[in-house]
Amino acid sequence: MLCACALLLFESANSLPSLAFIAAITAVAAAINSVAGGGTILTFPALAAILPADPARLVIANATSTIGLWPGTLSATWEYRHERSTQPKWSTWLFLPSIVGSVIGTLLVLVLPTTYFDAVVPVLILLAAALFAIQPLLSKRFADSQKNKEDNASNNPNKKTLLFAAGVQFFIGMYGGYFGAGIGILMLAALGGLGLGDAHRLNGFKNLLAMGINACAAITFILTSLFTDSIVAWPEAGIMAVAAILGGLVGGRLARRCHPNTIRKFVAVIGFGLAGYYFIT
Repeated sequence: MLCACALLLFESANSLPSLAFIAAITAVAAAINSVAGGGTILTFPALAAILPADPARLVIANATSTIGLWPGTLSATWEYRHERSTQPKWSTWLFLPSIVGSVIGTLLVLVLPTTYFDAVVPVLILLAAALFAIQPLLSKRFADSQKNKEDNASNNPNKKTLLFAAGVQFFIGMYGGYFGAGIGILMLAALGGLGLGDAHRLNGFKNLLAMGINACAAITFILTSLFTDSIVAWPEAGIMAVAAILGGLVGGRLARRCHPNTIRKFVAVIGFGLAGYYFIT
């Protein structure tokens, strides 16, 4: 295994500037993911630009980006472990549908043309950014009552609320497995509407769920590459993994020192920027 990795890196020695470029982009993307989400919008086009011409280049860029960024979600999840420690019921109910949806979404990207889902991506991201921008108002109106909001925040939600949240998270997980850009914003909007706490606690949940979604997608892509033609650029994925860990740790620590309103505004700006990018492309 070590010999194979060394050979891959040796074969890529003539593209060291490209690897350095993708490492820098990945570190920034992982930091952004730990705060809000949207890091894929940096790594995906960067990979598509440096990978060799191939009919499946965009699929390879998508798979490589997912695998490379996953370690960053792991380190960001560790940084936020204390923010969600008092709500294990929410963690369980939201994590399971996330990973199931992710597997389905990843399988879809392997069998369906990307144009099927590309058309709705700008609308989804724009809606998520708008929802998070008005999250304080949404949170006040979403819960059935003040008691329901208090129950949610204290890890004692009713079953109807849990089922609804799990259903929403399933579709977010499916989108995350399919492409994933902006899943952090979608999750922050959904979690904020449930009244689960301030922006830091929401980030803790979001990072945990994103870690699960990306892990399942990455494993599916890896298994596909082992048993069929490889859809992963392994040298780039390896470099990205290291950079993502560093970016996730730094981003998580910086985010916890920010005021919740600062994070909310930052998320909204990223979301509107993502939507604009997808609309014009």
